Amino acid sequence: MALLWPLVTYLDDYLQIQSVIMDVLILEDDELVGDLLETVVAGAYPGASIKLCTLVQSAINSWQKKPADLVIADWNLPDGSGLELIRAVRNTSRDVPVLMISGRADRDSILAAAHLGISGYVSKPFQVDVLHQRLTALVPSSIDLGDTSSNTLEDKMEAACNSAIQLPGQIDTGEILALIEKRDELDAIALAEHWKKEPSLSAKMLDVANSASFRRSGTPVKTLREAISVIGVAMALNQALALSLDISGKLACSRLSERARQEQEQALQVAESARALAQRIGDKPAIYYTAGLLSRAGELAALKVLQNHSDESGDPPEIEQIDSALAYWAEKLGNRIKVQWRLPLDLRELIGAVYFVSRSNVSQSKLVMRTAALLAAEQADSPECRTLLRRLGIEHQEGGRENSRKDSQDGT
Repeated sequence: MALLWPLVTYLDDYLQIQSVIMDVLILEDDELVGDLLETVVAGAYPGASIKLCTLVQSAINSWQKKPADLVIADWNLPDGSGLELIRAVRNTSRDVPVLMISGRADRDSILAAAHLGISGYVSKPFQVDVLHQRLTALVPSSIDLGDTSSNTLEDKMEAACNSAIQLPGQIDTGEILALIEKRDELDAIALAEHWKKEPSLSAKMLDVANSASFRRSGTPVKTLREAISVIGVAMALNQALALSLDISGKLACSRLSERARQEQEQALQVAESARALAQRIGDKPAIYYTAGLLSRAGELAALKVLQNHSDESGDPPEIEQIDSALAYWAEKLGNRIKVQWRLPLDLRELIGAVYFVSRSNVSQSKLVMRTAALLAAEQADSPECRTLLRRLGIEHQEGGRENSRKDSQDGT
């Protein structure tokens, strides 16, 4: 990376004269990385028009039809190399900034790309916050993306959709999600060592381990390591995730604090229902529980922005304003934060299934999430829930109780 920074020093001068609204061309075939790049670019250049291409030829065609103000290219694509796009760009413009993002990090590859006149080179995998900082350092924007001092609530919500979102929980949600991705590599010893300086996590784990559902004897659990051993690594990680999403105590406005508590309680109920259903059909429950906990992330982000607006205006929002803001912005903020957290596609799909599953869907995991949402909303007797339970092989009983067919046959 140090080899190329001299090549990008002209970017400051170049983009200082650009309008806030600019055209950006991205060439990336990986869906998750493409989503991530779009999000980071939108954060660096609010209002930018972003064109995402997954094939070299389509990117070249886009460039030839309408040259962009910034080009970001991957190296390896299904139909060729991103170097072909860079050549096409440099054949018509020597000034447009071109950033290459690639899994190739060897000196020869970097020099080969530099020979074509790129402006910068970033190796995969990259951290969202690091890339965002790099872009804003190289290409300053006239808008401070972390600043939500715009006058209107709509401006603040729009800014939040184009920038990194940090929930004001006791611990960082992104860090917990990174651990969840590596849960198969972790044990109680490693996790306890990682969390030993987090008193809130220690208290949470000890509380859960000593609860009636996990108590194995009359002897209380006293150490973090023992607590994680009792409840298991998967459950410990999900409990940590729940703690990171608990922002009610961080919101000064009582209406917003209460709404945050309600949203998290609803998410917890979805998680518990999904776990129970997963166990009934013989599936591992951890990912279902995680999806349930994350199902209200957009609402929590919107509540945080509402609190920022209230702090600046001095006026607490009315209940109608809270309802309206969540109805319009929660989904947008939820999509933004899922990309920021780099959630795997399968986890994103499970979260989406909480809200909708098509009739033609045959994915059992998605059926579980939608059914869990209906059960958590006390809609067990609805036609949709009854149908979903039947499709899962679970018999519905009055009062929202349900038993699997196997359990009924076994008499358990």
